[in-house]
Amino acid sequence: MQEDNPVLELRNIHKSYGTTEVLKGINLTVNYGDFISIRGKSGVGKTNLFKIIGLLETPNKGTISLFGSDASTLNDNQKADLRLKQIGLVFQFFNLLPSLTVFENIELPMSQNGIKKTDRILRANELLSFFELTKLADRYPGNLSGGERQRVAIMRALVNYPSVLLADEPTSSLDDENSALTLDLLCKIQKEQKVSILITSTDLHEKLPTTKDYMLKDGLIK
Repeated sequence: MQEDNPVLELRNIHKSYGTTEVLKGINLTVNYGDFISIRGKSGVGKTNLFKIIGLLETPNKGTISLFGSDASTLNDNQKADLRLKQIGLVFQFFNLLPSLTVFENIELPMSQNGIKKTDRILRANELLSFFELTKLADRYPGNLSGGERQRVAIMRALVNYPSVLLADEPTSSLDDENSALTLDLLCKIQKEQKVSILITSTDLHEKLPTTKDYMLKDGLIK
């Protein structure tokens, strides 16, 4: 990916569910190294937009360009491959596999990506050290705090060196201390690992460490 090209471009994105039009013409550009927040009240369509950007849902109208390619030309397998290798997804409720340890949850996307075992171990340990959670490697998600689960979810999203990280309301289920820690970590990731980051938030007034800040209201980004 060339640094002078947008990572992501949305043009005139519309999304309806039945007769309800949720997104009414979204335009957005994410450049290399951006840290973007999209704020909005609950129910305005932030998660729908997150899923469209992450190629988990298809808009009714409009175009999505990822890394210079039109996403509408991709089949389901190509979309899955793009998510695996270039798009890190952090879901609102973590989506960690309860039967796997922290280490195994982090390692899984690398295994799916065909990375050999020795390299998987090195990368997982590197991230555990970066996030200062090495001592939790053998624990299961059910034995972690909300803040710890959030950090593991972020590690899993970063493990295949994505170009862009999407996080849907990453602080919504955390207390103030863990919310601040998560935002600090995302800022550190953006600066040190050169990942473009886009997060959604229901907090309309909190000061966020982002380079660009948008509001989703009435189906449009403002």
